[in-house]
Amino acid sequence: MDAYCVRCKATRPMQDARPIYLANGRPATRGVCPECGTALTRIGNTPAHAGLPKPEAAERPTAGASSRAKPGRKSAQEAGQTASKQPEEASGATAAAPLTQPVEAYCVRCKTMRPLAQGRAIFMANGRPAAEGVCPECGTRLFRIGATADHANLPKPAAQPTNARGGAAAAKGRAAARKPAAARGKSAAGAKGKGAARPAARSAGRAMRPGAKLVIVESPAKARTVGRFLGPGYEVRASVGHVRDLLRSQLSVDLEHDFAPKYRVPDDKKQIVKELKSAAATAGQVYLATDPDREGEAIAWHVLQAAEIPPERARRVVFHEITRNAVADAFDHARDIDMRLVDAQQARRILDRLVGYQISPLLWDRVKSRLSAGRVQSVALRLIVEREREITAFMPVEYWSLDAELAQQATRGQEPRPSFLARLVRIRGQEADLKNRADTLAIAAELEGAAYSVANIRLGERKRRPYPPFTTSTLQQDAAAKLGMTAARTMRVAQDLYEGIDIGEGGGPVGLITYMRTDSVNVAQEAQAEARSLIVQQFGPEYAPAEPNVYKARAKNAQEAHEAIRPTSAGRAPAELRDRLTAEQYRLYDLIWRRFMASQMAAAIYDTVTLDVEAGRPAEKPRPYLFRASGSTVRFPGWLAVYSGGAAGPAEGGAGDDNGRAAANGALNGPAERDNGRDAASDNENGENGAGRPASGAIPRTLVQGEDLDLLQLLPEQHFTQPPPRYTEASLVKALEEYGIGRPSTYAAIISTILERGYVERSERKLAPTELGFTVNDLLVKHFDRVFNVGFTAEMEEHLDGISRGEEAMTPVLRDFYAFFGPQLADAERNMEKVALEPEKIGEPCPECGGELLLKQGRFGRFIGCSNYPTCRYTQPLVVKLGVACPKDGGELVQRRTRGGRVFYGCSNYPKCDFSSWKRPLPEKCPFCGGLLVQAAKNTAECTVCGKRSPIIEAAPEKQPHAQPNVKAGDNSGQASH
Repeated sequence: MDAYCVRCKATRPMQDARPIYLANGRPATRGVCPECGTALTRIGNTPAHAGLPKPEAAERPTAGASSRAKPGRKSAQEAGQTASKQPEEASGATAAAPLTQPVEAYCVRCKTMRPLAQGRAIFMANGRPAAEGVCPECGTRLFRIGATADHANLPKPAAQPTNARGGAAAAKGRAAARKPAAARGKSAAGAKGKGAARPAARSAGRAMRPGAKLVIVESPAKARTVGRFLGPGYEVRASVGHVRDLLRSQLSVDLEHDFAPKYRVPDDKKQIVKELKSAAATAGQVYLATDPDREGEAIAWHVLQAAEIPPERARRVVFHEITRNAVADAFDHARDIDMRLVDAQQARRILDRLVGYQISPLLWDRVKSRLSAGRVQSVALRLIVEREREITAFMPVEYWSLDAELAQQATRGQEPRPSFLARLVRIRGQEADLKNRADTLAIAAELEGAAYSVANIRLGERKRRPYPPFTTSTLQQDAAAKLGMTAARTMRVAQDLYEGIDIGEGGGPVGLITYMRTDSVNVAQEAQAEARSLIVQQFGPEYAPAEPNVYKARAKNAQEAHEAIRPTSAGRAPAELRDRLTAEQYRLYDLIWRRFMASQMAAAIYDTVTLDVEAGRPAEKPRPYLFRASGSTVRFPGWLAVYSGGAAGPAEGGAGDDNGRAAANGALNGPAERDNGRDAASDNENGENGAGRPASGAIPRTLVQGEDLDLLQLLPEQHFTQPPPRYTEASLVKALEEYGIGRPSTYAAIISTILERGYVERSERKLAPTELGFTVNDLLVKHFDRVFNVGFTAEMEEHLDGISRGEEAMTPVLRDFYAFFGPQLADAERNMEKVALEPEKIGEPCPECGGELLLKQGRFGRFIGCSNYPTCRYTQPLVVKLGVACPKDGGELVQRRTRGGRVFYGCSNYPKCDFSSWKRPLPEKCPFCGGLLVQAAKNTAECTVCGKRSPIIEAAPEKQPHAQPNVKAGDNSGQASH
């Protein structure tokens, strides 16, 4: 079921939806937005309300109760009554007739056109024809002026005279609304005693107390949190981001005078700058407390310049967490603005402007309007396009594996008989390389009557160290993998946690995490000591390592002076804050808290066992075939007690386990992995699933060397090598970080830009280039190969780091860049070819104007539109049919997209049928109950009816069946049991 999200400004399918009755007795459905976590409510009856007891409607408040409401404000119920009556009262309808023809009107709640339900044709009091009704989606009253076919037989009333007094009052109200704010304030002041207006909430408008110390931060939320830690002698104001920037209407970089930038204060920031300038003039001291990175340093410098604050009166304070101790320490160590950091940010800004503002117009002229190129975003696009071409060019190679299900002879007669799997790894001393079915089955036939015995048992111990605390990159990766959050969404929620939330400690909001734009894994000693103390209290001294864990950043250009992302206090457990945080804030804070606590804990310890089994004729020595099984069990969980690992580790100096994959708590027993990198456990996904394979049991601890074993069955299985996967947001961020491209503050913006431009579309969390993305990338690589090159972009990042350290100067770096970029730009202006992007015709006429319908590319993917745009604005979503029947009404399930571009699946009979799912429906039926299966994980299906999970079976290319020995094969011949 869909509902309108006021934060996303779009209709979203509800997550965790449940039927309810409102206080007034009306049925509704309540849930949360899957994109941003905002609570959603949709009024209306559903089948789920049938078994729900309907409460009695609450009594309406009396007149006396209403009179106790705040002056000038209606109660919610009064407002609802007024809204419901508004169309009728506005129209003053004197005649009406039911609508027989469909009429649409704009719904202010749904933010879109809706057909009128319960519609009727009317004439207003002034004689004008109109139509009124309700929105079929949310129940809001709808109204539309204009004649319809149903007005033909409706008697038109005589026009009534306008109320002159009411018109004058309305005109007076409109004139008052046009007065400047200051003038309205004076009027309100004069009306004291007659319901005076409340004072303005924005503190920036207040006069500065003479002699007070002025503290300037970026955001009002941060200002509130910092303000509570400072005494009455401080005044905290917000700049609301950058107060000065390059002009948007021109290049704003003087190429003739050493690339001098031309800055201006945007119109929407002039009042803020004026207020900061006035406040600074009367302040005893000015402190610039913007964020602790290059961007924050640049904002502080721009505030200084724009507000004309003398440098000798301003001091810079830097803190990585917004806590009382951190803020106090920062003010104790105030410093001057670091112009090295400012110049590094300016150089980045100028480089981006030189590339973007001079190449983008070429794309407008040679491809289409509203395109853009960027120094870093175009490199990210190149990575995605080149990965897609790798996938397209990939040729799968067939290979086989052969497992033996073995059991101890002492277990004969037991039901079920304990067994374990071992994989064939060597044949006559050489690596087992089974290329095809015939070779595999020939070996299986020889092994069918062979003798099996234990050749060697190796017991060992393996330590798995914890992952380091989060950096920006690893936080975005783990939030995507574990919470399903996009990079941009992760950073928005993290910003809220950093700037401060009221958690009921008294005194207002408090910052819950350290600064979230960082590539460092360093941790303050005080934070380590607090975490270690908590670990000893909650888990025991053995869970704290003898010496605190130290990690090394993996990012090439990491700024080690910063801290990792961690809770500002390890003592604030997520469970204690659950009632104070939104669902998204809680989930992200819980992830950050667990990762940090785990990073300070002892390593997990595993007991490992590797078993070699020889096979061959009983008298044959040595036997030619070697099978191997290996496994491990957790002896001591260590950090696994709080954090189970994730997609973003091991990284930045964390060891993890030997192959970098998270191990589960418990036994991991089964066939050994192949040395050539083809993982037996994961190759089934696109080859054959081995339906009917027994689960591998634990390797018996009672086995001894030389012990004879029983063969229960042989399991040959076909596999195909896999192409590299498409990038996800998480893996793209990881790649950018590893290449040394971009900064923590830019990762989310890079991905958002290439999605918004239509160069890339997101499908099932994967990033795939569009036709437009291929075209733009190919043009840029052809004419600007060095500029949009991974190695060169990383080299420029190193130059910017050199500027920030004072090792290089800004102007020479810019000169060197433009020395080769300028000639490339001139050559592209002469020689870049025009590309005609012909939209694909779908062979159907437009139902509104008769024009041709075309397949077009938009911001959120492909859609169908009219060839006569903009004259005709008809559009319809591009529906991808899945060939799966809807479980509700038998209609066909199709793939759709939300307005934000996220893929979901619904019934083709919508809105008559409201079935929807975020998970892709599968054509197979549930093997347990026959219900609809959806893809729950890469190789796992889940039933929407019984909830049980089963493996996804994907068929490989058809091959002719061959005769085979008494073998259970996991191939595609149709002989495997299902």
